[in-house]
Amino acid sequence: MTTRITVALKRLFEKNRVVFWYDDKRELRADFENLQIENVEKIEINNNEFSIKHRLLREQPKASFLLYKEDKQPEPLKNWLYDIELANTVFKTDQSAIWLSELDLPGEFSELVEKHAKFFEPQRDDETARSLAESRKSILKSLLDTDDTISQVRLKMLAVSVGAKQKGDARLDVILELLMAEQAVGDVYSFVVSCNLQEFLWQQVAIQYGYQSDTPSVMDFVFELFKFSYLAELSTGLQGVSLDAEASQKQNMTNNSLVFFKRWKDSRTHQSTFESLSKKCASDLDIESDLNQRSLKEVLELDYFELIDIKVIHELVYGVAQRIYSQGEVTLWCRQRRQGHWYKKYELLYDAVDVASQFFALLDTAQFDMPDASQAVKRYTSQWFKLDQLYRQYIYALKVSSQHSLLDTLTKQIENLYINSYVQPLTNAWQAHVDAMTAWKVSDVDPQNRFFKKHVEGQYLAKKKKVCVIISDAFRFEAGDEMVSRIRQEDRFEATLEHALSSMPSYTQLGMASLLPQSKEYPLQLADNKTGTVLMGPLSTQGTDNRDKILKAIVGERASAVKAKDLIENTQAHNRELLKANNVLYIYHNRIDHTGDKMQSEGEAFEATEKTFDDLLKLVKKLTNANASNVLITADHGFIYQNSALDESDYLVKDVEGEILYDDRRFVLGKGLTCGKSLKAFSEEDLGVIGDVHAVVPKGIQRLRRSGSGSRFVHGGASLQEVIIPIISINKKRSSDIKMVEVDVIRSGSSVITSGQIAVTLYQEEAVTEKTQPKTLRLGIYTESGTLISDCHTVDLDLTSENPREREMKLRFLLNQEADSANNQEVILRLEEAVVGTNQFKPYKELRYTIRRSFTSDFDF
Repeated sequence: MTTRITVALKRLFEKNRVVFWYDDKRELRADFENLQIENVEKIEINNNEFSIKHRLLREQPKASFLLYKEDKQPEPLKNWLYDIELANTVFKTDQSAIWLSELDLPGEFSELVEKHAKFFEPQRDDETARSLAESRKSILKSLLDTDDTISQVRLKMLAVSVGAKQKGDARLDVILELLMAEQAVGDVYSFVVSCNLQEFLWQQVAIQYGYQSDTPSVMDFVFELFKFSYLAELSTGLQGVSLDAEASQKQNMTNNSLVFFKRWKDSRTHQSTFESLSKKCASDLDIESDLNQRSLKEVLELDYFELIDIKVIHELVYGVAQRIYSQGEVTLWCRQRRQGHWYKKYELLYDAVDVASQFFALLDTAQFDMPDASQAVKRYTSQWFKLDQLYRQYIYALKVSSQHSLLDTLTKQIENLYINSYVQPLTNAWQAHVDAMTAWKVSDVDPQNRFFKKHVEGQYLAKKKKVCVIISDAFRFEAGDEMVSRIRQEDRFEATLEHALSSMPSYTQLGMASLLPQSKEYPLQLADNKTGTVLMGPLSTQGTDNRDKILKAIVGERASAVKAKDLIENTQAHNRELLKANNVLYIYHNRIDHTGDKMQSEGEAFEATEKTFDDLLKLVKKLTNANASNVLITADHGFIYQNSALDESDYLVKDVEGEILYDDRRFVLGKGLTCGKSLKAFSEEDLGVIGDVHAVVPKGIQRLRRSGSGSRFVHGGASLQEVIIPIISINKKRSSDIKMVEVDVIRSGSSVITSGQIAVTLYQEEAVTEKTQPKTLRLGIYTESGTLISDCHTVDLDLTSENPREREMKLRFLLNQEADSANNQEVILRLEEAVVGTNQFKPYKELRYTIRRSFTSDFDF
């Protein structure tokens, strides 16, 4: 006690020369006698008032004195030292006075601290509790302002009691957020009650948010908040009851509560709390039953419960499977859901239904007419490949989401249509042209074995330019199309896509050999053994080391071959030296084929494709960071894949006569081979190789039986998916070529706000492309002083439509209670742009409005 008395007295002596101390309970004499304060003299008042007055006023008029009386404070008429007392101050030794002194609060706050004494006292008799009590007082003192009212001090006490520490956190919304966060983890609210602050809390909540209850509690407030926010967006009450007819469902809460709710919902800090309480309230309100009675369009813009996303996805899956919704509607709705709280969790499912809808729409309009082989390739590379791409994207989303049961109906439809209405009819039509070929070539389509001469030598080496060639095993044309889009989204990168016809059979050894420089001294030859190896002259083309030897033998010492894995692991300095030493560098990447060729992992081929996109982009950046200016990406072959198990009819009997040297699911190599009508034989001349070894491939998409190998992922045959390979040309520019979309605001009528809400329309001025990228904006309405007076919206402007009307986005802002103080004043609709790669925003645009609200605008008549 002595220490605290000393501190309190020192504080009083900073402003006073004389301090009176009345010990009416006669229990602090020892503290007085032990007290030592520098430059302060102690005198006990004991019938010596005249001498004390003479000493203070005549003898030592500038000295400081502590006057102690072991009695109560006398009445003014009986107090000989009253004039001195009035000119100075009285030290009160009751606990409330000490607390007021510690906080530098005047005496009129004594009732406040007495009412909430538990706030200042230790909760237990131990050092930790005492330390916490001191900490609370210290934090409270740091929050106080000299002009604080009793209500403001009480609010700050409430803020400290729930764990707030910063001055800006002494707000009711922050206090409620902290109380809601503690629902599952602590006893913060019980401390508020012990401090007798709960009555003040619920009074403030009633004033600001309209929540009222005979037995208020944090959980009851949360319950009513969720119910009100949910119903505020709907035309009927829970379980279909009319809101007007069922008044009990219309809690008398305000727009302010909805603004608070949305802010809390979108807060990253309180994300886990929101999700936990949302789940509980969904159960208590039986939201599942309510959603069962609502249409998809009713709840499309809501994200207050996770069940809403589940409802929307169920409806979309059903609607897409039944062809109820157009492809445009599905894409629009899936894009709308991107702003939702749970979108990231269900992103793959939204992707799946969106892609499925696009697949059905494209297949409905597809006509597999091909007057000749050249037109077949042209139409595949301009239109039909998109069906392979959409199928891959759907199966990828299905597998990674693991929601096979939910998507089962959709998956069965897509699987059936992909195989029976696309791949088979397309391949059968193409097979007619393959059967008519006298050699494996298509007019106006470059063969794979001209790749080096046309692209490596013709585009670069002949012009004294260096080039890097990335060869990704089994990287299909449809994947190449997506890869180009991804590369073009990178700043300063340009990419174009061409195609070529892979060698036949479309398998790794021949494809890799065909991409090497061709020479009469090193002709292609299928090895006369059971390995399936391809030779160039006397040299094997199998493996990176052998390909490096061939490059050096034909091109010279400034040509090399490396593995992609090694290049990625190399330091930048090492890669720069590697590029400096070579004019042409072949880089071999193998993820898709490595995954798909194994029976145990063939089902992961599309996941491997997704990872390949990342690998290739990383490789391209590694190369350009090492000063490469020109990069080519191509493949040895494509593949056929179906996610479902094959039927018995999908297999062929190996109806082949002759000396079989090597066989796989989609081709046979040998000498003197003849075959039945369901297979197609190619002579060595047809294939463009020397020697006696030639090939037989199944017609259509059927597989040959072969034990121990997979059957869903195959290549080697003549289908368009297997033989059309991508050739991507990439170069890096010196200056930036990426820009963000521009956004304007279309006012809805006047610039005057006359009610508690305002609607605005955002207009995205151009469509998003690879080089015109989306913009994320945060919008809110602020006063001139920077106070937020509405809810905030964070939106992605990522619309790709060329139709201007389809690039509009409507938003509705709800004004909060603080907007009342801005009535008849100008306010600002502030648009802030997200800083890419951070959580920060920077100013983008502003629009000014004037609030002019009638005094009746807040009443519900």
